[in-house]
Amino acid sequence: MPEQVQPAQVQPDWLQEGSKHLWLPYAQMRTAPTPLPVLRAEGARLYLADGSSLVDGIASWWTQAHGYNHPHIRDSVSAQLGKLAHVMLGGLANEPAMTLATRLAKLAPGDLDHVFFCESGSVSVEVAMKMAIQYWINRGTRGRTRFVSFRHGYHGDTMACMSICDPDEGMHGHFKGYLPEQIVVPLPRDAAGEAAFNDMLDRRGGEIAGIIVEPLVQGAGGMKFHDPSVLRFLRQAADARGQLLILDEIMTGFGRLGTMFASEQAGIVPDIMTLSKALSGGTLPLSATIARRHVFEAFLSDRAETALMHGPTYMGNPLACAAANASLDLFEREPRLAQVAAIERQLRTDLEPCRALKGVVDVRVKGAIGVVELDRAGEGTWLRPHFLKRGVWIRPFGNIVYLAPPFVIDELDLRQLTSAVTEVTALWSRERA
Repeated sequence: MPEQVQPAQVQPDWLQEGSKHLWLPYAQMRTAPTPLPVLRAEGARLYLADGSSLVDGIASWWTQAHGYNHPHIRDSVSAQLGKLAHVMLGGLANEPAMTLATRLAKLAPGDLDHVFFCESGSVSVEVAMKMAIQYWINRGTRGRTRFVSFRHGYHGDTMACMSICDPDEGMHGHFKGYLPEQIVVPLPRDAAGEAAFNDMLDRRGGEIAGIIVEPLVQGAGGMKFHDPSVLRFLRQAADARGQLLILDEIMTGFGRLGTMFASEQAGIVPDIMTLSKALSGGTLPLSATIARRHVFEAFLSDRAETALMHGPTYMGNPLACAAANASLDLFEREPRLAQVAAIERQLRTDLEPCRALKGVVDVRVKGAIGVVELDRAGEGTWLRPHFLKRGVWIRPFGNIVYLAPPFVIDELDLRQLTSAVTEVTALWSRERA
C-alpha cells in the first residue's frame, strides 16, 4: 500500500500573494481550495513545496506524452531560445515551424498536407470551423454555416467551440442567444442511429459546413468510447453527400489511444484534423489545423478575399515548434506506442476490481486511458482529498474517475495510481453509495 501523505502543507509567499489575484480555470473562486504549489516535475511526478511528490495520473490534461522535463525537449527549446525566441509568420519564416509543418504533413494520414499553426486547441477548432465555412464560400456556395456535432462532445471553451459541445453538459445555457445554433445529435452507433443520421444529412445538408467529432473517445464530455465503425460510417455518409469531415484529435492524437492518430484505427482520412496537447510534448502552447489538398486548393485564386484570413500573433512560435520537433524525435526514437500498450494492459488488470463495487456503472480502458464511471456526478470534492492522501494527482469530473498518465510512467508509479483508484472508489462505495 502506498505511503499515506498529505501534500502541500507549506504555502510559499508567492502562492499566498498570487492566490489573491490569479483567476483559476473551472473554479468558483469564492470556494476553490488553494492550488498545490509545484516547484518542479520529472517523468510522471510533481514535486511540491513541502517536499512531497505526487504521481500525476492525468498528465497535465493529457499533454505529457514523454513525461515532464524530458532532456531532449528541454535541450531543443534551450538551443532554440539562444537563436530565435519568436518571429511573426506574416511575411517572415523560421526553420522550426517550416520543419514541423513538413514533418506533420508526412506523419498525418492520407493527403493531410497543409498545416496552419495556432496556440491552443480551442483556436485550432475555431480555425477548422472557419476553414470549413470559407471552403464553401470560395466554391460559390452560400448558406453552409452550421456544424453537425455529437452528444457528449467537447471541442473547447471559446465561443464557436462551445456551440458544438454537448448542449447539456457544456456551457450553452449560460450563453443562450449568443452562441450560434448547431446541429447536435447522438453518435450513430447502430442501424437506427445511422438511418436517423443519414435522414438528417439529407434534410439539412444545404446548411451544413462540416461534421466534427472526437475520434474513438469523447474526452471532457465523459470519456465516452465508440467503435472505429462509427468513424467509418461518418466518413461514408460525408462522402456520399460531399460533406466535410473534421476530426478533433486534440486529445486522441500522438499515441494516447495506441496509434499516432485515432483515425488510423478506422482506416479513414478526415478532410480537416485538429491537434494540440501532446503536440509539443506538453512543453509549450501549440496547436495545428491540418487540411487535405482539396480543402487547401479551394483557397487558391487571384482574389485576395479567398485567402484564409486568420493569423494568431504567436502562430508558428519557434520555441513551441522546436519542442514539437523534439517530441516527434522521441516518438521516432523511443518506444512510446509500446509503452501505451503496456499501460493499457496494466489498466485493464488493475482497474477491473472496481467493476464489482456498488455504485460503479462501468470500467473501461482504451490505450493509455482508464475510466471508472460512477452512478452519480459531483463526487470530486469528496474523492480528491483521498487521492492526495495516497500521493497521487487525480481529478475526477462529472461522474467519472479516470487515469491518463504520461506514457513514460513505470509500473510501480502506475500501480500507485491504480491502487489509489480502487481503494478510494471502494471507500466511496461503502460510505456514499
